[in-house]
Amino acid sequence: MQTAMHPAFEQKLAVLAALLERSKSIRAEAHAKVSQTAPRYQACGKGSTWDVVEIATGATQGFAYSYRTAMRFVDAMEASAAKKLGDRR
Repeated sequence: MQTAMHPAFEQKLAVLAALLERSKSIRAEAHAKVSQTAPRYQACGKGSTWDVVEIATGATQGFAYSYRTAMRFVDAMEASAAKKLGDRR
Protein backbone atom coordinates (compact mmCIF):
# COMPACT_ATOMS: atom_id res chain seq x y z
CA MET A 1 0.00 0.00 0.00
CA GLN A 2 1.41 3.35 -1.04
CA THR A 3 0.65 6.43 0.99
CA ALA A 4 -0.24 9.79 -0.54
CA MET A 5 2.57 12.29 -0.93
CA HIS A 6 2.23 15.72 0.63
CA PRO A 7 1.51 18.42 -2.02
CA ALA A 8 4.45 20.59 -0.92
CA PHE A 9 6.80 17.63 -1.34
CA GLU A 10 5.43 16.93 -4.83
CA GLN A 11 6.00 20.56 -5.76
CA LYS A 12 9.61 20.43 -4.57
CA LEU A 13 10.20 17.28 -6.62
CA ALA A 14 8.94 19.09 -9.72
CA VAL A 15 11.31 22.01 -9.02
CA LEU A 16 14.23 19.61 -8.57
CA ALA A 17 13.39 17.85 -11.82
CA ALA A 18 13.36 21.20 -13.66
CA LEU A 19 16.71 22.15 -12.13
CA LEU A 20 18.18 18.82 -13.19
CA GLU A 21 17.07 19.38 -16.80
CA ARG A 22 18.53 22.90 -16.77
CA SER A 23 21.84 21.67 -15.36
CA LYS A 24 22.06 19.03 -18.11
CA SER A 25 21.69 21.66 -20.82
CA ILE A 26 24.19 23.99 -19.13
CA ARG A 27 26.69 21.13 -18.83
CA ALA A 28 26.27 20.30 -22.51
CA GLU A 29 26.91 23.96 -23.43
CA ALA A 30 30.03 24.05 -21.24
CA HIS A 31 31.40 20.88 -22.82
CA ALA A 32 30.80 22.35 -26.28
CA LYS A 33 32.67 25.53 -25.34
CA VAL A 34 35.60 23.63 -23.87
CA SER A 35 35.99 21.48 -26.98
CA GLN A 36 36.37 24.58 -29.15
CA THR A 37 39.97 25.68 -29.39
CA ALA A 38 41.18 29.26 -29.39
CA PRO A 39 41.91 30.77 -32.80
CA ARG A 40 45.52 30.51 -33.98
CA TYR A 41 45.38 32.98 -36.85
CA GLN A 42 43.77 36.36 -37.48
CA ALA A 43 43.39 38.80 -40.35
CA CYS A 44 44.73 42.32 -39.74
CA GLY A 45 44.09 45.23 -42.08
CA LYS A 46 47.23 46.91 -43.41
CA GLY A 47 46.23 49.77 -45.70
CA SER A 48 44.55 48.22 -48.73
CA THR A 49 45.64 44.64 -47.91
CA TRP A 50 44.92 42.15 -45.16
CA ASP A 51 47.74 40.29 -43.41
CA VAL A 52 47.12 36.82 -41.99
CA VAL A 53 49.04 36.69 -38.71
CA GLU A 54 49.77 33.79 -36.39
CA ILE A 55 48.58 35.02 -32.99
CA ALA A 56 51.11 33.11 -30.86
CA THR A 57 54.21 34.38 -32.65
CA GLY A 58 53.01 37.51 -34.42
CA ALA A 59 54.52 36.20 -37.66
CA THR A 60 52.77 37.15 -40.89
CA GLN A 61 51.79 33.99 -42.78
CA GLY A 62 50.48 35.69 -45.89
CA PHE A 63 48.31 38.51 -47.22
CA ALA A 64 45.19 39.08 -49.30
CA TYR A 65 43.66 42.01 -51.14
CA SER A 66 40.12 41.50 -49.80
CA TYR A 67 38.65 40.68 -46.41
CA ARG A 68 36.73 37.68 -47.76
CA THR A 69 39.88 36.17 -49.24
CA ALA A 70 41.80 36.83 -46.01
CA MET A 71 39.12 35.06 -43.98
CA ARG A 72 39.23 32.07 -46.33
CA PHE A 73 42.99 31.98 -45.84
CA VAL A 74 42.55 32.15 -42.05
CA ASP A 75 40.01 29.30 -42.20
CA ALA A 76 42.40 27.21 -44.29
CA MET A 77 45.27 27.84 -41.87
CA GLU A 78 43.04 26.95 -38.89
CA ALA A 79 41.90 23.73 -40.59
CA SER A 80 45.48 22.79 -41.38
CA ALA A 81 46.61 23.43 -37.80
CA ALA A 82 43.65 21.46 -36.41
CA LYS A 83 44.47 18.53 -38.70
CA LYS A 84 48.10 18.53 -37.57
CA LEU A 85 47.16 18.70 -33.87
CA GLY A 86 44.35 16.19 -34.28
CA ASP A 87 46.86 13.39 -34.73
CA ARG A 88 48.45 14.16 -31.34
CA ARG A 89 45.23 14.03 -29.32
